Amino acid sequence: MLVTICQQHSDLNDADIQQIKKNAECLDSIAELMRADIFIDCCTRDPDMAIVVAQARPSSVKSLYSGSVVGKFAHRSNEPAVLRTLEIGMPTMDMSGVTQEDRNVRQSVSPIKNSSGDVIGALIAEKDETERVRAEKKLSVLTQTTGQLIERGTRPQSNDNSLPYYVTDGILMFNRSGICAYANPVAESIYKNLGYLEQLEGLSFSNMTFHGIEFADILDKKQIILNDLEVGRYIFHIKYTYVQNKNEDFSGVVMLINDVTDVKKKERELVLKTVAISEIHHRVKNNLQTIASLLKLQARRIDDPLAKSAFNESINQVLSIAATHEILAEEDSDDVDIMSMLQKIKSNTLRHGLPINKEITINLKGDSFFCESDMATSIALVVNEVTQNCLKYAFIGRDSGTIDIEICKGAVYSNIAIIDDGIGYDVKTASAEKLGLVIVRRIVTEKLRGSLTMESGGSGTKVLFDFPLSSSRSKIM
Repeated sequence: MLVTICQQHSDLNDADIQQIKKNAECLDSIAELMRADIFIDCCTRDPDMAIVVAQARPSSVKSLYSGSVVGKFAHRSNEPAVLRTLEIGMPTMDMSGVTQEDRNVRQSVSPIKNSSGDVIGALIAEKDETERVRAEKKLSVLTQTTGQLIERGTRPQSNDNSLPYYVTDGILMFNRSGICAYANPVAESIYKNLGYLEQLEGLSFSNMTFHGIEFADILDKKQIILNDLEVGRYIFHIKYTYVQNKNEDFSGVVMLINDVTDVKKKERELVLKTVAISEIHHRVKNNLQTIASLLKLQARRIDDPLAKSAFNESINQVLSIAATHEILAEEDSDDVDIMSMLQKIKSNTLRHGLPINKEITINLKGDSFFCESDMATSIALVVNEVTQNCLKYAFIGRDSGTIDIEICKGAVYSNIAIIDDGIGYDVKTASAEKLGLVIVRRIVTEKLRGSLTMESGGSGTKVLFDFPLSSSRSKIM
């Protein structure tokens, strides 16, 4: 039955299960020796739950159980000592718990480890709640320490407005012997959520720490800080500090607990959303590239030069948008580096858009800054459209030419200029529709909220468009 339970409810391998089984064979002897109910619990796939895999009842004293609880679960809210030892691999001595039969008991728990040192189970001894010999000894130490704290005014009173009582961190104070002498309400709430059933004051440090640290280590190192410590479903930042008053007649350890569970949960949600958004951009980019490939296949079947040219323009427009999504898929935010995006557009143009038998050089230079993805897509379309226009009209009757794309980040407006050394044209008489500038002007004025200017002559043409800096990020690469 033990093997079946472990296989169904835990992630233990066969070797670990056999070790648990071997330990279970000794339970009857341990129960008689300790005159207590003895159990072995193992972790389940739920971090707040363990399962009983073996049980032994003493014959010399009356058992606390009326029947077997093998196969039943131990919840953190009822048996915090068990879950604590399974998690951190340290013994837990004489802590309160509630049995599966709803009886209050005192639990002492020791870890069971495999040959690699990993915790694979917990050996539990349970006695009746009324056996409080050790608790009486703690109470004596607590009374002495509490008196010292009150004399020095360090213990908050109910009408006191002192900071330790109202801060959002849990605060615990341990005397030199490692006994908790004070716990503020936040600390009490944290431990209550973890299933602790008794007052924290009077408990030993070894029963309250969430990890394998020893009290002597803190006294030696004076300060220890632990971040992102996971305990069940909670995440804590914990700081231990050794303190000593000016008269040096009292010393001990202060433990600060900051519950960052909600913060870390939101951080993880943001990471997941970022990954999801990045994956969406990646898929959009792939789909756009697939569309471009389909258009290329169609263009190869067309003999009409005008129709083929129209297809090529559409292909470059699709690839320009794809360039934006490609960058967004690589980044962790919704901001696009303008220089990187235009570099991809330049590469696509050199690969797919150059006229046959012409040597055209495209240069990209200037500032690099970030802007939002919507703006980046509009900029990509404008630059691609103007560049394609240059390739189509600027070098008629010529075998070579140069196109410069210049990016300038200004204090109020940023601008991008596309300059060619082509044959030029008469700006006043030329048809904007023929030159393909209707869509460009609309994007610049309506999407980018900027302006478009054109200059042309015998030495070439310059098209410049600007957009307000308030719509873009101010960060410069």
